[in-house]
Amino acid sequence: MENLNPKKEYYSPMHTAEHIFNQTMVRKFGIDRSFSNHIERKKSKCDFHFERNLSVEEIAQLEDDVNNIIGMNLEVTEELINISDARSQFDISRLPENSGDTIRVINVGNYDSCLCSGKHVSRTNEIGQFKIISTSHSENVLRVRFKLFNQNK
Repeated sequence: MENLNPKKEYYSPMHTAEHIFNQTMVRKFGIDRSFSNHIERKKSKCDFHFERNLSVEEIAQLEDDVNNIIGMNLEVTEELINISDARSQFDISRLPENSGDTIRVINVGNYDSCLCSGKHVSRTNEIGQFKIISTSHSENVLRVRFKLFNQNK
């Protein structure tokens, strides 16, 4: 789940890129979405429960995969679903206690669906180029830092 604190304002291109990156990690490695992230305009990071650091080849493949999805110019939409439907489709353990009966889901085309209260671009071609700038691994936590380049202003 992403930015479930409505007071926090994420930079929409970076936030949408983070959704795509998270789903790419899930698909490539069969892991859960990041358990912690910090999304900023200049650079961002995601932390994953993972047994090792990424290889140079894996980093290059992840960048290619994320940039291919961005290049598909997918529509980014939101939908509101009932909490019971959300419970059956998503891990809702990080939802605030006072989330209510209606939950917001962000869809990046048919590539990713995620509970989220943050701002996003309308289409993935507004994101720019995704680049992993560094990775580190310690105590079964993989941290991936990334930036966007050539962003539409």
